[in-house]
Amino acid sequence: MDDEFAKLIRRMNPPRVVIDNDACEDATVIQVDSVNKHGILLEVVQVLTDMNLTIIKAYISSDVGWFMDVFNVVDQDGKKIREKEVIDCIQRRLESNASFSPSLRRSVGVMPAEEHTSIELTGTDRPGLLSEVCAVLTDLQCNVVNAEIWTHNARAAAVVHVTDDSTGSAIHDPKRLSTMKQLLCNVLKGNNDLKTAKLTLSPPGVTSRERRLHQIMFADRDYERGGLRKREEKSSKPQVTLLNIEKDYTVITMRSKDRPKLLFDIVCTLTDMEYVVFHGMVNTGKMEAYQEFYIRHVDGLPIRSEAERERVIQCLEAAIERRTSEGLELEFCGDDRLGLLSDITRIFRENSLCIKRAAIATKCGRAKDTFYVTDVTGTPVDPNIIDSIRQQIGQAMLLVKRNSSLISQPSQETRLGYLFGNLFKARAFQNF
Repeated sequence: MDDEFAKLIRRMNPPRVVIDNDACEDATVIQVDSVNKHGILLEVVQVLTDMNLTIIKAYISSDVGWFMDVFNVVDQDGKKIREKEVIDCIQRRLESNASFSPSLRRSVGVMPAEEHTSIELTGTDRPGLLSEVCAVLTDLQCNVVNAEIWTHNARAAAVVHVTDDSTGSAIHDPKRLSTMKQLLCNVLKGNNDLKTAKLTLSPPGVTSRERRLHQIMFADRDYERGGLRKREEKSSKPQVTLLNIEKDYTVITMRSKDRPKLLFDIVCTLTDMEYVVFHGMVNTGKMEAYQEFYIRHVDGLPIRSEAERERVIQCLEAAIERRTSEGLELEFCGDDRLGLLSDITRIFRENSLCIKRAAIATKCGRAKDTFYVTDVTGTPVDPNIIDSIRQQIGQAMLLVKRNSSLISQPSQETRLGYLFGNLFKARAFQNF
């Protein structure tokens, strides 16, 4: 009955969205007011992220059954959102009841799909792993239409969308799916470690692919890998601190190098760990991002033990680091075909390159793939090797975008000014 009443209240009070281009000199301001429910902050942030908007500032308040959030956003070029069509789309998506759907599913189910077959993989990272996976899919006449691959703390996770090369649609034959799963599991086995190859058919849009990657790696406990000593030795490690205030909230402060989708990664992890953000502040500078959240567990209590505190710190560090652009960024643009990704990754493997992260996309018969690569030892790649690879693949098709380093060491500026200064902001939000 309580759930039905809550649904009624939400239907009677749909989200209200105000988009203002005059309130701020260098950003578009988006204010969202809505009835509060667990996960609503993630849903709003995901809408903005999916539209390739960068959040440079945010103020969050969600007490007493009501949610109010203010975002300062810019487009991919760092400019205000001027196009009326884009503004209308943002407003429509944020105000749509569909945008505030029930919490995304956690488990992996099997559902009918027409557009593609979604494959979820997780296992121990090693050089050449993606190449082997792509070779299996090519042998099975599966065309990779898009994919996202992350590695972190010696673990690898991927969400790969494939189609039958002959029909261009999803694969439904149970025997073929069983063979695919068996072969992929064999690829992931090694070093006496238990690996899993999860395969599911799912319609597009049911689950954010990037959220699934966070969930997969979180379930794989990648945040525990490598040990505390290794984390402390990484000069690039983000700074995450926790402090309980007045026995009401746990205050989390985070400093790291700024990058797109950082807020999404943090909020995604907090939501899946069943913490509620009551108040928060996000601020980004030229080099560093600062985030501060007042949270409680869904049971209404702040963090209560040292073990829970350490786990939250580890998980937030992992959430920040998973998307870190480690290594040399390479971009491939060219005509798509069956086995294209297999050929590219094979050439990388034969030249001793290790893929740390990748984003694969195809549209209208064209492929646009981004790879972040290092030497197998984790060191920068020899430029002569890159020249050789470009000659094999095509110099006009494979471009060197930039050298991406790990997150730089944040400054040691005191946090107390932020912490207690924003405590007053949180109280002000309560009285709003």
